[in-house]
Amino acid sequence: MSDNPKYFVIDTNILLHTRFALEAFEDNIVVLPMTVIEELDRFKTKPDELGRNARAAIRYIDGLREEEEAYAKNNGVEAANLVNGISNHAGGKLMVLPESGLETPDAFKADVPDNRILRAAAHFKKRGEKVILVTKDLNLRIKASIIDIEPQDWKADRVDTDELYSGFRDLPAAKEAVDEFYAEGGIKLPGLDLHPNEFVVLTAGENHSQSAIGRADGPESVAKINKNWERAYGIAGRSVEQRMALQLLLDPEVAMVTLVGGAGTGKTLLALAAGLEAIRLDDQALKSNGELPYNYEKMLVTRPVIPMGKDIGYLPGNKDKKMAHWMQPVFDNLTFLMQAGPGAGKHTTGKVADRKVQELLDDDMVELEALTYIRGRSIARQYIIVDEAQNLTPHEIKTIVSRAGEGTKLVLTGDPSQIDNPYLDASSNGLTYAVERMKRLGLFGHITLRRAERSPLSAAAAKEL
Repeated sequence: MSDNPKYFVIDTNILLHTRFALEAFEDNIVVLPMTVIEELDRFKTKPDELGRNARAAIRYIDGLREEEEAYAKNNGVEAANLVNGISNHAGGKLMVLPESGLETPDAFKADVPDNRILRAAAHFKKRGEKVILVTKDLNLRIKASIIDIEPQDWKADRVDTDELYSGFRDLPAAKEAVDEFYAEGGIKLPGLDLHPNEFVVLTAGENHSQSAIGRADGPESVAKINKNWERAYGIAGRSVEQRMALQLLLDPEVAMVTLVGGAGTGKTLLALAAGLEAIRLDDQALKSNGELPYNYEKMLVTRPVIPMGKDIGYLPGNKDKKMAHWMQPVFDNLTFLMQAGPGAGKHTTGKVADRKVQELLDDDMVELEALTYIRGRSIARQYIIVDEAQNLTPHEIKTIVSRAGEGTKLVLTGDPSQIDNPYLDASSNGLTYAVERMKRLGLFGHITLRRAERSPLSAAAAKEL
């Protein structure tokens, strides 16, 4: 441990966000006020991600305690108890601080859990230590600042959303370069250092009158996009970003795709259209040699069960009936696709489209599943769509991605500006985290959709409200 270690006082919400916080402070001292242990005990029975993280944190702390006792027994020395600190796996110390004898800062009620955490931080501040309070609670950070204690948010898995990888670049180019691109089917662009599956939009001429879309086929070169991937189940991209998204969604070599964008940009619709296209088994989907271009057995669609605003409470019926309420946005998009896709005509009414959707469900070609039931599964040869993925933690995203078996494609869609999970924000959610961590892998692709295409009213709302 360093000669002048920092004292990091950890709030409960940090451990509920990620258990790995206890290993992230290197050779410093991590302080858990007794209040945090008590709050973890209250969360440990919950069946959700918060409960899993609470149990993992408790097991980790208990494991350190057992290691310390075993070391002391084998070496014939007195064990350091948990109050005085035990060594963690990062080379520092972990302390659980009793609250007896600690003074509550003036003007703060002693029976408020947040104030008891502040009391622990103030204890070390009074001793002259360098103290940092780590919390995701904005109010607690304000309180800490009032009594001159440095507050910080958990930063280990945060992403700068202003610098979030967009999946493409807009580059001005000479008219001759665009002509060469079309003539040769690609072009070299020295010095770019492109990520795998990154797109480049070349623009030339007055008012960008001439343009071309290229896809990276090396760090310094791009090639034409695939014309066979311009449409999916009767849907063509309306914007440049949607056209690029379809290239990734329909490419069987890209095993994971993330789509980020505001309301009405077409994230869910494009993903569902590509999924339906990929599982089509009719003659139109056959290659000229008679082989299917894809090997997906079904499309699995899921989304977090997190309400916007106040929860409406208990939902009656079996699992499918309960899920129908959460999946209504998916049903809306599927119904639209049934009216726009192959075999549909001007007489395809909403009722006919609804019946076609139900047939897909009855034939087990499309499955709607709750994320609650995905842990432990190994999902092979399926086209998986996770909608509203901005409401998932980085650990939940890792759990989902690790479920993908051989031949499975995973699509994550979401809008980081519309998060309903109270423990996440635009910088700490699992969707943006996945984009930044996966962007250098050849099996991954990402597009940020910038323009709303749902309707003029939707576009106006996204811009002005």
